[in-house]
Amino acid sequence: MIGAWRQRLWRRLQAWARPRTHESLPVAIDRKRVYVLPTPFGLFFALLLAAMGLGALNYNNNPALLLALLLAGTAMASLITAHLQLSGLRIDALSAEPVAAGEPLLLKLSASARDGRRRRGLSLRHGEAASALSLDDLGEALLPLPTERRGWLDLERIRISTQRPLGLAIAWSWIWPEQALLVYPAPETQGPPLPTQISDTGAARLNPAGDDVHHLRNYRRGDPQRAVAWKPSARRDTLLVREYEQPRSAEVILDWQSLAPLAYEHRIRRLAHWVDQAERENRRYQLRLPGQPALGPGQGPAHRHACLRALALLPHADGAR
Repeated sequence: MIGAWRQRLWRRLQAWARPRTHESLPVAIDRKRVYVLPTPFGLFFALLLAAMGLGALNYNNNPALLLALLLAGTAMASLITAHLQLSGLRIDALSAEPVAAGEPLLLKLSASARDGRRRRGLSLRHGEAASALSLDDLGEALLPLPTERRGWLDLERIRISTQRPLGLAIAWSWIWPEQALLVYPAPETQGPPLPTQISDTGAARLNPAGDDVHHLRNYRRGDPQRAVAWKPSARRDTLLVREYEQPRSAEVILDWQSLAPLAYEHRIRRLAHWVDQAERENRRYQLRLPGQPALGPGQGPAHRHACLRALALLPHADGAR
């Protein structure tokens, strides 16, 4: 009950904090966007100073009163220093390479400051993900963001905070970049080999017999039974499959319609697996999706990104983003 009440209060405070909408980079953090509050240790320190001050006044102890005032001045200087750690900070850019759903997406943040003040021990937080930032080095930080679903990953507010120099106060500010990050679909694990369907340009170069055995490999779910090498499997006490050699110039067709028996999301995972497998085998491939022009044939990082991006942005089966 208390935890739910605290979460509602925290969401209400976030709604009032700046910025209230998405913003384009670069972003400069000015003094109006920095918030400062005492830490639990800072509150204990304040109570201790109050007790010292009252005791010194009660017993007319001038040295103790002077010490309490000096410590109070130090605490006030700590509040100002914590504020200055963030004021004037500039967030220049955000970037991240797409990853498969389920893998952490490494968000790279670049920061700078024109006033020349040294800033150390800054903390970045986005949900449960956290990282450290220091402007003594390159002014860059990597923030690992968890991913669950394919498609666009909308960034929430990123909190930048510090408790330096004495840990008596915490100063924080928010940035809310107007930037969406792409998450590829998770490829099927232990998926079948590439389909034998090839484009017309590659068919003329294939061996008509197609019986040149390239090597034996372990059985994977979905392999045809006629490809199982029974005698070698009996000798090794495990299922082995014959893999036939095909010309590397053959252009493989990865067709959505050919996977009709599979569920919607399973088709996407299967095609993502085949895209990665075609890249590993240095094969040219073409991706055919419903309602879209065919991608390819081609190969390489740019073609792989185009295919996985098209798969990632297919509508979700449940209609949610």
